[in-house]
Amino acid sequence: MSDSRPDAHQTLPPGLLGLLAVLTLTWGFNWPMIKLAVTGMAPMHFRTLCLVAGAAGLFAMGAAARAEWRVPRAEWGRLVVISLFNLTAWNILAVYGVSMMASGRASILGYTMPVWSVLLSTWFLGERFTGRRALGVALGMGGMALLLGTEFQAMQRAPLGALCMVGAAICWAIGLVLIRKWAAHRPATTYSAWQMVVGMIPIVGIALLLEEGSFDPFALAPGPMIGVFYNMFVAFIFCHWAWMRIVQSAPAGVSSLASLMVPVVGVFSGALVLGETPRWTDYAALLLVVGSLATVLIPSRRL
Repeated sequence: MSDSRPDAHQTLPPGLLGLLAVLTLTWGFNWPMIKLAVTGMAPMHFRTLCLVAGAAGLFAMGAAARAEWRVPRAEWGRLVVISLFNLTAWNILAVYGVSMMASGRASILGYTMPVWSVLLSTWFLGERFTGRRALGVALGMGGMALLLGTEFQAMQRAPLGALCMVGAAICWAIGLVLIRKWAAHRPATTYSAWQMVVGMIPIVGIALLLEEGSFDPFALAPGPMIGVFYNMFVAFIFCHWAWMRIVQSAPAGVSSLASLMVPVVGVFSGALVLGETPRWTDYAALLLVVGSLATVLIPSRRL
């Protein structure tokens, strides 16, 4: 019998490498798509469409695979808590954050999630806070400080967009830790779909009560319409399924590998799609963040 302990193996299962590569490209490319979408549609109207499409698509995938779709009554409270952090808070903060700053820089801050996951795993899951993990946290904090400082100087105001992205990363990390603690063995498709159903309730409320505009994506200009449909069918069906598959299939110390190269793709896809020009501070912060994640994810014997 293979050892199923979280730290028994420190590499991604070979069967997931292809999935990881596609996820990295599609999720990284999604950052300029989000920015395109919110130029034509109110943020929470946009996210409501994404969550409806994602939930419907994932339930359909689960039905095709004959996955268990019912959530035991005793687990509903946990599902609600996970959904509020992993879906509701992440989507609200990330969408408003990316609308206020360059999409590439937003992706760097958003994908500092593994750094926060290390801290939270130490607290909630009792994992050791080693010297190597301390180095990773220090590098990650340095990258965020650099981005926050340059954002303040560039915008001549409080860096609200950057703070939203940091908050989104922290909420995503909390959701990930809770999934590892409470839902590691639930079906990836249907459990992700239920998260979307629960998580969209506050988002729909904000869209209806606080925003104006239409839910019709066909009324948009071509650029925003492409951004909306990319998010609906790529980011919220394929990417969420792939992420949950990796989180549940890989060891705890490796699952965050899925996000290692996403901000790299985000920075350069923002330059390609939106004409954003990366500055030296973006490259420096990116190197610090990637270095931080590498110290967290690469096995000790390789460092």
